[in-house]
Amino acid sequence: MPELILHTRFRHCRPRVLLLSGYDAGSHRRWREQLVASQPAFEWQVLTLPPRYFRWRIRGNALSWLDEPLLAEHWDLVVATSMVDVTGLRAFHRHLATVPVLLYMHENQFAYPDSGDQHASVDHQMVNLYSALSADWVAFNSDWNRTSFLTGIRNLLARLPDAVPEGVAERIDGKSEVLPVPIGDHLFAGEERAIDRHCPHLLWNHRWEYDKGPDRLFALLEQLVARGQDFRLSVVGEQFRRQPEAFAAIRERYAEHLVHWGYLAQRQDYDNLLRQADVVISTALHDFQGLSMLEAIAAGCLALAPERLAYPEYIAPGGLYGSRPDDVELEADGAARTLLTMLQDRPLESIDNWRLSRLQPRYRDRLTRLLAP
Repeated sequence: MPELILHTRFRHCRPRVLLLSGYDAGSHRRWREQLVASQPAFEWQVLTLPPRYFRWRIRGNALSWLDEPLLAEHWDLVVATSMVDVTGLRAFHRHLATVPVLLYMHENQFAYPDSGDQHASVDHQMVNLYSALSADWVAFNSDWNRTSFLTGIRNLLARLPDAVPEGVAERIDGKSEVLPVPIGDHLFAGEERAIDRHCPHLLWNHRWEYDKGPDRLFALLEQLVARGQDFRLSVVGEQFRRQPEAFAAIRERYAEHLVHWGYLAQRQDYDNLLRQADVVISTALHDFQGLSMLEAIAAGCLALAPERLAYPEYIAPGGLYGSRPDDVELEADGAARTLLTMLQDRPLESIDNWRLSRLQPRYRDRLTRLLAP
């Protein structure tokens, strides 16, 4: 791609970009670090808030940054993650009202499944909505993220009693695009590797929370045993003090099948595991892009996932099993049948369009286009 020419104002110095991460969890941190490292044409400064106290973070980040000196400086562009209250920031720091803002939607508050523990409030959804309206451009990490966000806006506004403007979702849609979190080129397997199709090494690599469907993984493993399919198993991912009971049940029931269990603190160890596994599995009810799936596919794994969320955007139909959110056993039966078919002759997915080398120019083009004249 030819080198982009920046506006005359920036010919002799790099444009100053302020990156705001309002809830700097693992995937958010990885995205911002990669963005800064891959865009040297810009001078970056970063502000983050730690990933704790979720309700306070999303509602109070503008207040937390009220006296932040960096926000008083001159900026050519602001890049904010989806947890950031863009409207509040622009109100508190009025000079930012004329600085273009790119809002990056890692997730949206309309599409989280209900665990039964959440506080019943539309506050978080309104922060997302107001920020998207206030931002100059909105980028989503998947088409499913964008679609569920716009659908959620329409459904919310339809419930409000009066004085609701027309075309709110359409206004956001008209200034949006899908711009995935890139997968580093170094993660891609150099050549297609052999898959153990007789006793496959199954990898489940997600956060250890209810919305990732560990009970569905347990049901799938039960179905495989019932069908006489042997397997090895690794269950890894970020853990928390409270964990769904399904994890203890899986560890006890399938101890003899386990290759690895628990969190891998060293990235190199995790990357090695990706290269050793044969099939990466998702049982998730919630996943806005599926970085863990994409990384494993890049490393050479076959992919097995439900036909929902963002998975159909990069997994071909042969790797997708029927989505049955309300019937764990029926979904597990379909997942087992799909896996057994896959193990016969399923080819690997191609996800070259998610490579950093493919997406880096798109990011640079979007940032450049947003720069203030």
